[in-house]
Amino acid sequence: LSVVFLVNVFTNPRFGWDVVWMFLRDVQIGRGIWATLWLTVVCMALGIVLAIILAVMRLSENPVLSTIAFGYVSFFRGTPVLVQLLFWFNLAALYPVISFGIPGVHLNANELITPTMAAVLGLGLNEAAYMSEIVRAGILSVDHGQFEASTALGLTRLQTMRKVVLPQAMRVIIPPTGNETIGMLKTTSLVSVLAVPDLLYSSQL
Repeated sequence: LSVVFLVNVFTNPRFGWDVVWMFLRDVQIGRGIWATLWLTVVCMALGIVLAIILAVMRLSENPVLSTIAFGYVSFFRGTPVLVQLLFWFNLAALYPVISFGIPGVHLNANELITPTMAAVLGLGLNEAAYMSEIVRAGILSVDHGQFEASTALGLTRLQTMRKVVLPQAMRVIIPPTGNETIGMLKTTSLVSVLAVPDLLYSSQL
């Protein structure tokens, strides 16, 4: 059945394969593929770095830190990615000048939040929420005796996390991270609504 289906697809003139091959050789498509891969790598890197911080905060004994991390994860996992992308893209309409509450800082939001920056923020911050749960599960998979042994050796909590816990947690973290990377590669197609020249937008053009 698969062979019959493939033969039907490749012999059906309505697909216009001559036009497809012509456009696949266009430089615009190559740039679109590069933009898609670049977005995937950058957004995953941002998501992983923030995820580690959020996971550690979530597991912290400090109720303020754990509550902030819980609120972040709940918010970003509870709203659609497309809505988040559109929010960052239209941020300049809500806040034309970004100052971060610091006197003398006046950043033009229209210049700062470009379509590409909006895409990175939207996808990266959303990915951080999902990855943080993966990292947290990995940390919790490490036997608690490892923490106690590290404390007995005089290691600080940060040293314990960096040198003892996270390396052991990687066996749990890495497999689902691969799945998240594949998901990110596909999710980048949403940035076409922001006119970011990824593969989908380039193909549409």
